[in-house]
Amino acid sequence: MRVTGAGRTDAGVHALGQVCHFDVPAEKLGLPWQRALNAQLPDDVAVLAVERVDPSFSARFSAKNKTYAYTLWPFRDLRIPQRRGHAWACGPVDQEAMAQAAALLMGEHDFKSFQNTGTRVASTVRTLASIERGPGLFPGEVTWRFTADGFLKQMVRNLMGLMVWVGQGKFTPEQARAILESRNRNTHYPTAPAHGLCLEEVRY
Repeated sequence: MRVTGAGRTDAGVHALGQVCHFDVPAEKLGLPWQRALNAQLPDDVAVLAVERVDPSFSARFSAKNKTYAYTLWPFRDLRIPQRRGHAWACGPVDQEAMAQAAALLMGEHDFKSFQNTGTRVASTVRTLASIERGPGLFPGEVTWRFTADGFLKQMVRNLMGLMVWVGQGKFTPEQARAILESRNRNTHYPTAPAHGLCLEEVRY
């Protein structure tokens, strides 16, 4: 049985809302698929819901947009063990400067400056509908949510890495916009660690 996901993620990235589809023979449509699949999956993976869809549906190509969340732990002198592997301990950052950069990055653009090598695509133009800041699960955590009609390879991790550098005063918000417009990934800024990223929702 071939399973197709809504998208691929890097090793270490988490997912709360991954969507997959697969085809089954007509005589097996009535099986309790959620229970059957969960009985076979490892403890860190769970099927939350199962439904029948039109044969033309594709978990990947039918998606209208996706939301990824990236969580920051902006402290250096305090670490919560439960959040290791789920948040980037980036240290103190200026959240307002990051918000200014985010406002300049939203919209329909060529995001080639934020694509790491490894995957060929027909176009690097995407519409970044929103970048929203909110609280994380623990006091002090900050979560940034990115919603777009599609994402390039490591695009969110690159956006977050650049925004953190803005928050640390290494770039201005205007320089972040200039990097976007350069359409060149060779500019030196970090790719945020994979473990802070989570695919939260795929919409159809």
